[in-house]
Amino acid sequence: MSRIGRMPITVPAGVSVEIAEGNVVTVKGPKGQLTRALRPEMIIEQEGTTITVKRPSEDKLHRSLHGLTRTLLNNMVVGVTDGYAKELEVNGVGYRVAKEGSNLVMNLGYSHQVIVSEVEGITIEVPSPNKIIIRGCDKEAVGQFAAEVREKRPPEPYKGKGIKYANETIRRKVGKTGAKK
Repeated sequence: MSRIGRMPITVPAGVSVEIAEGNVVTVKGPKGQLTRALRPEMIIEQEGTTITVKRPSEDKLHRSLHGLTRTLLNNMVVGVTDGYAKELEVNGVGYRVAKEGSNLVMNLGYSHQVIVSEVEGITIEVPSPNKIIIRGCDKEAVGQFAAEVREKRPPEPYKGKGIKYANETIRRKVGKTGAKK
């Protein structure tokens, strides 16, 4: 039995979970509302403040979906209560970011500024010129948006310049050595 799949999900106070026909789950909480259509063959049961996910058979597909379904549900519950955040760091001489209205304006060594607009459900914070914090209630959307921002100038291994995640370590390379004659 899946160790993750069989763990119950506790729904905190102030969060409502509705399971509709075809496993369409809607979770409402203080940070927002999330709706997701999960695989219809999985059995999702709600008893009071706990949600359990069961699988209909020991089929390989059902075994693989068991833990996934439980994790997706748990991410929705955590997202509407606490929310998710990704922190990015900008490294490089002259590289800096600023927030103008709902746009993120980045100077990344190109001849032009790179401008990224906020997406619905995601907020961008710029506490300092070399730090970006992306927040939202949908874990998948926050991670995807952070990856798209990082993609504008990924870190390079020789000088370490670029946009990197705060917990990411860049493997550095030595570079060229002088010609010996």
